[in-house]
Amino acid sequence: YTTIMSQNLCFLLVTVSWVLSCTSALSHTLLLARLSFCGDNTLPHFFCDLSALLKLSSSDTTVNELVILIVGTVVMILPFICILVSYGHIGATILRVPSTKGICKALSACGSHLSVVSLYYGAIIGQYFFPSYNNSNEKDVIVALLYTLVTPMLNPFIYSLRNRDMKGALGNILRRGKFSP
Repeated sequence: YTTIMSQNLCFLLVTVSWVLSCTSALSHTLLLARLSFCGDNTLPHFFCDLSALLKLSSSDTTVNELVILIVGTVVMILPFICILVSYGHIGATILRVPSTKGICKALSACGSHLSVVSLYYGAIIGQYFFPSYNNSNEKDVIVALLYTLVTPMLNPFIYSLRNRDMKGALGNILRRGKFSP
């Protein structure tokens, strides 16, 4: 890790991440500014989501949808593919481990992370690449909840419950909760 991850590479990765994020947000904001919104401007969402805003627009949103597809491919699909490829390499390495216990431990460590990554990317891909045009706002809100609230809330459990001390403390709390009035 220390031979590959130098301070310059770390700075480059952070810079590229910020530039891509800001460029993506700016492009969507500028394209939204050219749209017109007439009638009911109430969003049936818990935050100002891009897909919900496009549904409210009375203008042609074809360019916006095309930019969502292009930018989304660069910002979402490419990193997701890189994650899957890296897990493919991890999986190939795991299969070369001679002990079953080692394989189970490695799969346990990777499985929970991969499931949350899949939930996060799956929800976003479903939301932005396969939008619902029949005004089913309930589906959009549920999917948005998955990637904005549920996935970040799962991260502490995934990373901290792997620790024996945390498991013991959680067990103590749950035992105390059962016996208290």
